[in-house]
Amino acid sequence: MISELPVAMITLVCLLTLGVGAYGLRLSRHTSDFYVAGRAVSPRRNASAISGEYLSAASFLGVAGLVYDKGLDMLWFPVGYTVGYVVLLVLVAAPLRRSGAYTLPDFAEARLESQLIRRLSSLLVVAIGWLYLLPQLQGAGLALQRVSGAPAWVGGLVVTVVVVVNVAAGGMRSITLVQAMQYWLKLTAISVPAFVLVAVWFHAGRPSPQPPNPTWAEPGGGFGASGHALYSTWSTLLALALGTMGLPHVLVRFYTNPDGRDARRTTVSVIALLGLFYVFTPLYAVLGRAFLPHLAPGDQPDTIVLNLPLAASPGTLGQVLAAVLAGGAFAAFLSTASGLVVSVAGVIDQDLLRRRLARVTGNDASSINGFRIATGLAVVVPYAASRLVEPLGIATTVGLAFAVAAATFAPLLVLGVWWRGLTTVGAAAGLVVGGVSATLAVGLTILAGPFDGWAGVLLAQPAAWCTPLAVAATVIVSLATPRHIPAGTVRTLIRLHTPESVLPS
Repeated sequence: MISELPVAMITLVCLLTLGVGAYGLRLSRHTSDFYVAGRAVSPRRNASAISGEYLSAASFLGVAGLVYDKGLDMLWFPVGYTVGYVVLLVLVAAPLRRSGAYTLPDFAEARLESQLIRRLSSLLVVAIGWLYLLPQLQGAGLALQRVSGAPAWVGGLVVTVVVVVNVAAGGMRSITLVQAMQYWLKLTAISVPAFVLVAVWFHAGRPSPQPPNPTWAEPGGGFGASGHALYSTWSTLLALALGTMGLPHVLVRFYTNPDGRDARRTTVSVIALLGLFYVFTPLYAVLGRAFLPHLAPGDQPDTIVLNLPLAASPGTLGQVLAAVLAGGAFAAFLSTASGLVVSVAGVIDQDLLRRRLARVTGNDASSINGFRIATGLAVVVPYAASRLVEPLGIATTVGLAFAVAAATFAPLLVLGVWWRGLTTVGAAAGLVVGGVSATLAVGLTILAGPFDGWAGVLLAQPAAWCTPLAVAATVIVSLATPRHIPAGTVRTLIRLHTPESVLPS
């Protein structure tokens, strides 16, 4: 009974996802439907969809696991995840929508009028997307293994199959409906058990949380194991705040709004929806310290959300709550993986399978078929890697993806939107310097880390040095190469910053 109910709930979530996706398929007929949902998604629905794809395995399982294991300092993670949308709102949300692009490489090419910049952006979109997909697939395997005893590879395979079917069938139009539904499903799945578990905690005589060490609740304690808590804290916040702005699966959603005004309204709504969700995740960590002061042999901190209900209430109530949380966790894996696959597949289709996106000129069938082939390619590599690479922790791996995004696309977007002096050579230098330095740091941490001392801290938290390095390279090289400012820079910037109501139709 312990394993059957969660498996039934996971199955229900997968079937519901496929059902909503099938409904969206009826609305997807043109290329623009597959890439940007016809640019007709309302702010309310788009905010739910963005929140649905953004609240990944790191949010549903990883944040609670980090706080449970390392202390209250890990609350900087949900703060950083949410602050990232404030930065995005202020700096780039509306201009990105006004760019008229389908993907981030489309924007880069339009702004800098360079195929080289487009190719570099495409490589980075695929790299960041795959790095972000890795913990989703590993988390799915971990969750299904925990609740059913199935091999770890099964959970990732289930997510892979469901996502490929949904994305290949209906593209962005279909995924928008799926992700909007999954946000509210995840919010229900995380909040209702939280209220019940708090009631159980009071009824059980309020067992006190048992911190693993004296620094668990102290400032700097969570990052204190490295001996460089202040640097680690600031680097984490920088990665999360700027990395959000550079995540391809987040940016592509702003192209689905009708105009720049709606893009801003969407972002404000997203901040509210994320804040509501993150109210509940720390509760699981604190209650876990009360009911599960020590993990069972073989368990990881990321399993604390799934383990807590049965530890607090071993009977039927605990089984039902565990099933609800397992279903919510799978909704997180599915929604985030769907958004990532859409963004990666779009780039693979345009820049590998076809050199240019076929516009809506009678060639939609070939365009859509190319997108569907790219969808399969977008998920094969991360699924294979999820079986070969040892898990670092869901939130940790996601944090590394944020660091790469912060060191590459964040400088390109901010300078591209706000600085007319940006040159093609400067942008290329920034992407190469930020991409190579951050990718090397992330690769060494995943494959050979963690390391001791300052070297280990700098490699595990690269955003604080990779991002300034990329910005410096971009600015210095741009100032040294003023002849390489794109000819249409002024015209492009006017388009990015002029409200649609002012521009001639």
